[in-house]
Amino acid sequence: MGLKNDKFPSSAAFEAINDSLQANEADRKDAIKQGNAVFAFTLKNKAGETESWHIDLKEKGTVGSGLGTKPTVTLSLSDDDFGKLVTGQANAQRLFMSGKLKIKGDVMKATKMQPILSKAQTKAKL
Repeated sequence: MGLKNDKFPSSAAFEAINDSLQANEADRKDAIKQGNAVFAFTLKNKAGETESWHIDLKEKGTVGSGLGTKPTVTLSLSDDDFGKLVTGQANAQRLFMSGKLKIKGDVMKATKMQPILSKAQTKAKL
């Protein structure tokens, strides 16, 4: 089963991040060392539906659907804003300050997300 969900166009980024993590063992270990957390994302599409994905950078260095086990931090935002965040058109701090990004859990870990999302920038076709 792929990670992309057609109802959530930006979900292609999760596949790109996973491909990036699986492509190079050294990069994956580096990402785990930098992240050291399970990042969960809950996206809401234009129809008001929500779906979740997680990036495990605590142990495995993998991406999966659902919230995963005990996420360190959960980021909730719209599918649109997630797409902008991944492509570098939006800034996480600004989204947070404007109430478009909600964070549950370890807020400081959320700041470690940008290098991982930037891996998807070059690969995801959003």
